Amino acid sequence: MTAPDWIAVDWGTSNLRLWAMQGAGIVERREAAKGMGVLTSGEFAGVLEQATEGWPDSLPVVACGMVGARQGWIEAPYQSVPVAAAPHLVQVPGRRVWIVCGVSQNDPPDVMRGEETQIAGMLAARPDFDGVVCLPGTHTKWARISAGEICHFQSFMTGELFGLLAGQSVLRHSLGEPGDDAAFDAGLAEALAQPHRAYGRLFQLRAAGLIGTQDPSSAASRLSGLLIGWELAGAKPYWLGQEVALLGAPRVAALYARALAAQGVATTLADTEAATIAGLFRARQLIGDQK
Repeated sequence: MTAPDWIAVDWGTSNLRLWAMQGAGIVERREAAKGMGVLTSGEFAGVLEQATEGWPDSLPVVACGMVGARQGWIEAPYQSVPVAAAPHLVQVPGRRVWIVCGVSQNDPPDVMRGEETQIAGMLAARPDFDGVVCLPGTHTKWARISAGEICHFQSFMTGELFGLLAGQSVLRHSLGEPGDDAAFDAGLAEALAQPHRAYGRLFQLRAAGLIGTQDPSSAASRLSGLLIGWELAGAKPYWLGQEVALLGAPRVAALYARALAAQGVATTLADTEAATIAGLFRARQLIGDQK
């Protein structure tokens, strides 16, 4: 096996993902359910040591994500927009560990951690990109990119709202696995055309299940369409007339691509893992041989 010379880390709220790296190439992947949400600040060092067992102790570690949050290992201060879409780093005192800073926005207030690294990685492959990056997820981000800078951005809690409604609301009794494209399209169109009326019909997803006029798969797909439709209505200044690059899990990104295609917007899909690693590699190049 090729000997690694540094370690890339994506440390989120729920999960820890690690890659032993040789330059820009992956030597080995690892993952653990040891995200920031289940750790105290004093536990990060031990978890990292356990997760990297068998890899050389002397390797520099470059990490992004919630590890740099106020509740993380150490706080990596936000960089305010407009800001170059390139990594900004802080070092964990006494350790060969560097954490990528997040990005903030004052008006309207917004923040991101981890997505800025993915954007930097995408731009490493597309340095001339001028348009909008959409990063679907729990808190979807829409970011305007121009001249290599993150100019402004907006977050939408679409993924979290779907999870809450599907898992904790009365709708949970009527929802199955999404898989009905027609129901998704109908919910999307309704939310975009008449957001206020669509909001008033959320409970109909439950009622339709009770009276037997809608199956669970269609109900879940319709809910997804409604939520993404409301998001697209709110994000219209970002995607209207723009090139949109999607950076997210394939299943969710495909829904956004379908929704945007219905509005006549062309999209490109970038690989999330590749973008994350490329962004971390840019950060690795910045620290050079620091000790």
